[in-house]
Amino acid sequence: MYHLDVQNITKCFEPSLMPAVSDASFHLESGEIFGLVGPSGCGKTTTLRIIAGFEHPDSGDILLDGVSIGGLPPEKRKIGFVFQDYALFPNRSVVGNVMFGLRGVERRNRKKRGEELLELVGLEREADRMPHELSGGQQQRVALARTLASNPELILLDEPFSNLDAALRETTRRDIRTLLKCADVSAILVTHDQEEALSFCDRVGVMHAGALEQVGRPEEIYLHPETSFVAQFLGRANLLRGTAKGAVAETELGTIPIVPDAEGPVLLSLRPEHLGLSPADASGTNHSGEVISREFRGHDVTFRVRFGHVDYLAHTEYTGSLSVGSKVSIYPREPAVVLRETGLCRRALPSVAHSARWAQLLQARSN
Repeated sequence: MYHLDVQNITKCFEPSLMPAVSDASFHLESGEIFGLVGPSGCGKTTTLRIIAGFEHPDSGDILLDGVSIGGLPPEKRKIGFVFQDYALFPNRSVVGNVMFGLRGVERRNRKKRGEELLELVGLEREADRMPHELSGGQQQRVALARTLASNPELILLDEPFSNLDAALRETTRRDIRTLLKCADVSAILVTHDQEEALSFCDRVGVMHAGALEQVGRPEEIYLHPETSFVAQFLGRANLLRGTAKGAVAETELGTIPIVPDAEGPVLLSLRPEHLGLSPADASGTNHSGEVISREFRGHDVTFRVRFGHVDYLAHTEYTGSLSVGSKVSIYPREPAVVLRETGLCRRALPSVAHSARWAQLLQARSN
C-alpha cells in the first residue's frame, strides 16, 4: 500500500478546452520526496491543488494510506501546504506564525512546541523577530515550521524557492530537503526548474500539456528519457533520426550504438556530455563538422558544431585546443537513447551483452 496514491485524475476547467490535468497517476512511499516538474501551464500546480483539496477533479481518486480523501475538505486531509510567497502573517512574530499551526494544542504548550520547531529549522534565535526582518530563505523555513506544526501526513510545496536568488536558492533547498528527511515526512514539490527537481527529489514526474510524460528516479529520467519532450526539457539534448537494427543505428553521424535495441526508423537522443570531439583527420571525411560557437563554463566548454545542416551541442573538458572555425570529428561516447515516439523497443535498459558490444565498438574505433 502506498502512502499517497493518485489515481487517474482528470480536471477540465472549460468543456471546450483541453484538460488541465489528463488521467494523471503516480504514488509516494512514506518519507519520499516527489517532484512534479514541467513548463508553465502544464498542469502541475492544478494537480497539487487537487491533492490539497483546493480543486476537485472531474474523475479519478486520491488515497492517503489506502483511504480515499477525494471527498474531504482541505482541513480534514492532514496535508500541509507551503505557498510560493510563504503566506506569513506580517503582524505576528516568527514564533507567533509557527504557533498558528498549533491551534489544536493547549495554550500553555504552544510556545514550547513552537520554539522546538524553530530549533528544528535553525531559527530559534529569531523567535521574536517579525517576518519582514528575515531573509527569503529564513521566511521559507518559518513557513515550513508552521506547516510541520500540525503534524501533516504529507507536505505540498508550490514553487517554494522561486523568489530566492540563485545562491540562496541552492542553500535553502538543501536545508529544506534535510529538514524533510529528518522529520520523515512525505512531500511533493512543484517546480519548473529542472535542476531543482533533479537535486531535491527522490523521484520525479515530468508533466507536459496536462499529462505525465515520464515518472522515475532523477538519474533514470535524465539518462533514459522516453520522449523528445523529456529529453529536451530536462537539460539539453541532441535529437537525430536513424534506422535501427538491433543494438546499432545508421545515422548521419555514422553507425552508432543505441539503447534499448530497436528496429526500423528511430528518433534518438544524445546528451551533449555524451558526444566527443577531436580534430578532424587530414581528409576531413571522418564525420567532420565545424565549430561555430564556443561557451566557456569554467570546468568545461560547450561547443556548437555544425554537421551538414544540423547543429550539435557537445560538452567537453577545457583543453584550449579547439576554437571557433576548427574542423572536428564528432562521435558518441555513450549509446544514444531510443525515444518512445518511434522504433520497436525490445528492452527497457542495456543488457550485459549490449554493454560488451558497445565496448567492442569503442575498441574498434580506437584501433
